[in-house]
Amino acid sequence: MAGDPAEDAEHDAALVARMADGDRKAMSELYARHSSILLGLAMRIVRERREAEDLLHDVFLEAWRAAKTFDPKRGRVRTWLAIRMRSRALDMQKSARVSRNAGDAGLETLVDDGASPSPDHARVRAALAELGPDQRRVLELAYFEGLSCSEIAEKIAIPVGTVKSRLAAGLERLRSEIGSGSGAAS
Repeated sequence: MAGDPAEDAEHDAALVARMADGDRKAMSELYARHSSILLGLAMRIVRERREAEDLLHDVFLEAWRAAKTFDPKRGRVRTWLAIRMRSRALDMQKSARVSRNAGDAGLETLVDDGASPSPDHARVRAALAELGPDQRRVLELAYFEGLSCSEIAEKIAIPVGTVKSRLAAGLERLRSEIGSGSGAAS
């Protein structure tokens, strides 16, 4: 997936359309294109490889079943899959089977070391490097642990207003850093 982001998005959308028609080869290709990043995301949240692999399987089954509902006008396939993975992983993480503590590793650990990073990953890593540790921490807690602003405030002992300010500033900074890359937006 190291090609042009717009071409990659079009190819992914075509694969999902083929999946909607029952094409198993399209499913296999989509899996090959996105499984490593989705597994990395799941590992970052649930911290257990077996649980992450189960989630990966579940997310692709869900994508197979929901392929007819995918609308490329609403976003990219990669985003569609990542949102499904994040949601399922957070649900699992909050369940009794998995501890709430996702560890101290940062957002930069999202990408699976075995995968060759795409230009998007490089832009995200660079943008994250530009954030201060305070902004990065509240983003991690909100995104990977699914904590609300009040839960973040309690966890790191700062006012809720400060959490909201750091989230807003961090997200804005990420948007501007990533958006200034190749101009491709999700």
